[in-house]
Order: sequence, then structure tokens, then C-alpha cells
Amino acid sequence: MYKTLLLRCALLALGYTATQVMAQDYTPWAEENFPMNVYWGDTHLHSSYSVDANTMGNTGLSPADAYRFARGEAVEANAGMLARLYRPLDFLVVSDHAEQLGTMLKLREGDARLLTTDDSRRVYKAMTGDASPEQAGAIMQEFLSKMSQGTAMLDSPEVSADIWQESIAISDAYNDPGNFTALIGFEWTSMPAGNNLHRVVIYADAADKAGQMQPLASNGGEDPANLWSFMERYEENTGGRILAIPHNGNLSNGRMFQMTDYSGAAIDAEYAARRLRHEPLVEVTQIKGDGETHPFLSPDDEFADFETWDGGNFVATAGANKSNDMLQYEYARSALKSGLLLASTLGINPYQFGMIGSTDSHTSLATGGEDNFWGKATVMEPAMPRTAPAVSNITTEQPGVELTMPWAFVASGYAAVWAQENTRESLFDAMRRKEVYATTGSRISLRFFGGWEYAEDDVLDPHFARIGYRKGVPMGGELGAPEGKAPDFMIAALKDPDGANLDRLQVVKGWLDDAGELHEKVYNVAASDGRRPRRNGSLKSLGNSVDLSDASYDNSIGATALATVWTDPDFDAAERAFYYARVIEIETPRWSEYDRVRLGRAVDPRAPTTVQDRAYSSPIWYSPR
Repeated sequence: MYKTLLLRCALLALGYTATQVMAQDYTPWAEENFPMNVYWGDTHLHSSYSVDANTMGNTGLSPADAYRFARGEAVEANAGMLARLYRPLDFLVVSDHAEQLGTMLKLREGDARLLTTDDSRRVYKAMTGDASPEQAGAIMQEFLSKMSQGTAMLDSPEVSADIWQESIAISDAYNDPGNFTALIGFEWTSMPAGNNLHRVVIYADAADKAGQMQPLASNGGEDPANLWSFMERYEENTGGRILAIPHNGNLSNGRMFQMTDYSGAAIDAEYAARRLRHEPLVEVTQIKGDGETHPFLSPDDEFADFETWDGGNFVATAGANKSNDMLQYEYARSALKSGLLLASTLGINPYQFGMIGSTDSHTSLATGGEDNFWGKATVMEPAMPRTAPAVSNITTEQPGVELTMPWAFVASGYAAVWAQENTRESLFDAMRRKEVYATTGSRISLRFFGGWEYAEDDVLDPHFARIGYRKGVPMGGELGAPEGKAPDFMIAALKDPDGANLDRLQVVKGWLDDAGELHEKVYNVAASDGRRPRRNGSLKSLGNSVDLSDASYDNSIGATALATVWTDPDFDAAERAFYYARVIEIETPRWSEYDRVRLGRAVDPRAPTTVQDRAYSSPIWYSPR
């Protein structure tokens, strides 16, 4: 070492630069800047500034309260109970509805700007007690019904403009780069005939740019292309960046992922390019049901029927019944398959999206865990009788049945983002490149890489993630194949440190064959407790450790981590394909069982008693060269 030091000093004296002298760095990854940190957040949360949240009882918790709660502070919920996250989140998007933004909040204060129409005065009377209970109930029912169909009884551009400026100023105030990220956003709430076409819109920018344009409301037109035009104008006018995230295709009655545009015309290359650019992600799981796949679409997938909502849309009338032909245009896996078909004819894939989860909570409280689920709205918080039947004579065959049953709402989910740092810019960049994944509420750590040169023991290397980047692409990436070689996938999952062990690790593949037919297959690629796939690829059930008497479980079964390098045994270099990883936990009690034990609630016998929470990676796509 002394001789080396003398040599370096001599070289410096002869005029060599320090860079030349120290060319052989000790740290082999000194020039690498791979995303090595996973950040947890919720990209879809509503505060009292949303007209529906406020109407349903969230009258006191502002965006500031939502950020305080997300970063770990205790907050008193509207129903009076004290709420706190066991582990804080790293980021949050308060995505209040652009439609009638802040109007219910200000109407409660008697803002004169909102007391200018008969409708608004009737709603004000109902809220202030000037109407009889029967009249007030009828007025508010009318208000909620019209709101669910996109009709505004309250509307004041001036009020909404003031509230937007207030909201984004709060976001800036709570944004703490490196520690907690408050991303600015809103929800665009298109709902033609009650069919859900909602999008959450997220900015990379601070209030100085986001405040230059008022968020677009769907009242002016429910075609998603209108939103994309707004986004294009925003980027052109401000130099900012913006993206949109569709959610709840399961409530769209076949409209979210159609093969046609809003008008019914076949998707063309221009439409495909705009959708791909503006909607890089899909919210695949949330409070109003899981949207990965459906048992009708994936009959060979034993885990396809997870917290499934398929009764209808938001209208919940006889004309809104769900039919099986709608389902393929509602779920993420079938949309990914449709994207392969469109790419083969258009040369561009409008459904090449990454996958995240979020809550869509309207309580200002971002809770996704089964053991700390605060519900969809204040009227469904733990202080309320939320597990009992809401309507005694309803059947599960009726449309919209889930919306009438508080116990049917789902404790889900969270967005996990692989990024260099916890800042607006870095998180937004990761969302853009789709290096993100979804969980249904637990904090499973998941890595998924695809390439052509992974060795079997690469996943055992302590620096396997760096190997993943060096030899291939991460989730959200694309592969082009060398001749005669099948792709390898390196997958590693680590259990939630405060949650359940892992049952199995799977790869879901979809592909387009040379006859133009679409296919899918689920591969069990790693499993706990020494289990190996049978000849047909299935695994022996692990059983469960749940004790329903006290809503508990233990980790005596399952694995703390699962990892493997898997090569597609059915690869055909001529076929377009996508792959994503799915991680399944062991069974745990469902949130409604925790309510039953902790609060003494009676639970509807139709409610599930256990769940197997999971994670979905963003896909990796293969296209023939």
C-alpha cells in the first residue's frame, strides 16, 4: 500500500491528473446510478375538498391533515376515533375531484358565491337543518344521484379556482425532498351513463407551474381524449410534466380498455400513441375491487377471483347489469393482451402500461392494510356499523351490489416505486419509465428483471439488483430477442417485515400467436416450504395458520423471501409477449374479521374471512425484431 501511495504521488508530480491516477476506483459502481430504493405511497386520496367525500361526512380533514397522516402523525378521524399509520408512507398524492372542487366545503360555510341557484339553496337548507329530515334526505339523495351521473348541482369556477390554489400551496408546504414527497394531483371523473372512466392526474411540478391552469373537469366532455388535450396544453404552456392513471375498469361496464375510442371508432395509431404517452400506468387494485383479472377471463388461474367486484357500474339499475362480454375490456391482464394485438397492426401499443395500487380513500386517511383499514368514506369508518348488511333484501346477483355493502370494500392498496431518491422529480421519472408495482396493502419488496444472460446463481449475489440492470431491463422495460434464445427473468421478493410470509412467486405471461390468437399462462416459479410444481404446473396448497376466534395468524408456514432465475420454456421468438411477476402471501384475516374481534361487530356471512394479499409487478414486454 505504501509503494502504491508513493507511485501515485510521483505520477501527480509528473503532471498526471487525479482522475488518471485514480482511474481504478475501489467502488465498482461509482459511475452507476441505478434506482436502489423502493418508496411506498398512495397516488389516489381524497380530502374534505372533494365534493363527494365532504357530502359523505369528511367535513374536517383537509389536504394538510392527509399529508400529516401519511407521514406518520396521529389524526382524529371525522367519526371521532384517533388514527395513525404504524409505518409512515414516503409519498402521497391528494387527488381531489376537479368536478365541483371545494364547493361542498364552502357551501357549509355559507359562501354567497354558491347560494345563487335553487339547487344550491336546497342543498344548503338540507345541510343546515332548515329542511325536515325527510326533505333533507330526499335532497341529499338527489344530489348524490346527480353527482354519480356527472350532473353538478353545485358549481362555481371561482370557488374551485380558489380551492385549487389553496390545495397546491398546502402540497408545496408539506413537500420535504428526501424525507416525504407531496405530489400535486387531481381526479378527472368521467362517468358516461354511470360507466367509470376516471383518471387520477399527477404533476411532476410545484405550485408555480401546476397553478397556471385550473384542473380539467369532466363536465365539459367525458371523452378521455379531452383530458389528454388538457395535458398537452399544460406541458406546452408551462414546460411542466404530467401523467394520468386510469382506475376501476371493473366499474366501466366494458369501456375502460376497449378496442375502440370513445366514439366507437377503431383505435388508430394516433390514438394509441396519445394514450401510451399520457397514461403510462394503471391503478390495478384499490378499495373498489381488484382489477388484475377475473375468473371468467382466467379460468385456469386459481388466484383470479380476488376481491372481485363485478355487479355493474355506479348507476346500479337494471340497465347497468354486467355481462361477461364486457369483462375483457375491464381488467388489466386482458388489456395487456389486447395491447399485443393492437401493436401487431398499429405498430404501437396503447396498453403498454405499468401497474400500481392505491386506496381511493375519501377519508383523508391512506390506509391499505387489513389490520388498519379506515374504509372508503367517513360513513364506513370503524366507528360506523360497516360490516353488517347495508340492505337486508339485496342479492349478489343485483347490479352494483358492492356499493351497497360496506363489508365488500377492499383494504387495498399501495404504489411501490423504485427510484434514486424520494423527490418529486425522481418519483415521477420512475412512474414514467414504469419501474413501479402494485400491492394490495402489504409492503412486499419485489424486484423483476428480464434479459438474455442471467446465470442461475445471479439472484443469490448480494448485488443481484445491479446485475439485473447490467444484464437486462427492470419491470416496465422492453426486450428484443437475439435469434434462438429464450429470455431469462430474475425475480426476488421479500416479505413485508411486519406482515405475512410468502406462499409463492409466479410469472404471468400473455402472448399473441402467429394465427392472431391471444393466450395467457401462470407459471409457479418459486414456492415456500419445499413445494415443487406438479407435472401440470400446479402447487400443493400450503394451508393456513389463521385463527378466526381472535383474528390472528402466525408465520409458521411460508417463506420470508423467494427468489429465482426463470427461463420461459414456451418461448417463440416470433410471438409478441408480456411477462409480469405476481407474489402471493399466506392467508391472513380480512379487515372485517379484525373489526369483528376488536369492535364486536357482527359480520355478514357473505363476507370473506381471510385473504391472500399480493403484489403485481409492472410487465416486461418482448417484441420480435
